[in-house]
Amino acid sequence: MTGAGQPEQLDVTGATAMRVAVVASLWHEEVMAGLLAGAQRALDEIAVADVRVQRVPGSFELPLAALVAARAGFDVVVALGVVVRGGTPHFEYVCATVSHGLSRVALDTGVPVGFGLLTCDDEAQAMDRAGLPGSKEDKGYEAAWAAVAAASAINRLRT
Repeated sequence: MTGAGQPEQLDVTGATAMRVAVVASLWHEEVMAGLLAGAQRALDEIAVADVRVQRVPGSFELPLAALVAARAGFDVVVALGVVVRGGTPHFEYVCATVSHGLSRVALDTGVPVGFGLLTCDDEAQAMDRAGLPGSKEDKGYEAAWAAVAAASAINRLRT
């Protein structure tokens, strides 16, 4: 159900002053290029001026990079990666560990983490979600926008 239930608009009040870190895996270069472009497009549309992109070797390294960024004072972290199912249990271990780790970063630090980790059965599914020409979805864009909107909502709760 591609895009089913997606909200039409998320409030990003105050986002232009936010510092945003984008941590992104190096694996699956073409898919990652699409995810990164989508995240940057969202942040440009929101007019976030302070964006830092840091690449890490793989998706497994995303939680630690996100934690360091959150502790370094970034208001928002966007985590982008791809894990494609193979013939071993590696897929399940990496997906579960990274998902749990990114959730822990957000809960332990109070810094919203945009979840842009694609967990796909095959390369075609990843390409369909990468925001590339012909893709059905743009998960990099969605992850960045959602994380900034979450930070905006949290800021409203604090006032």
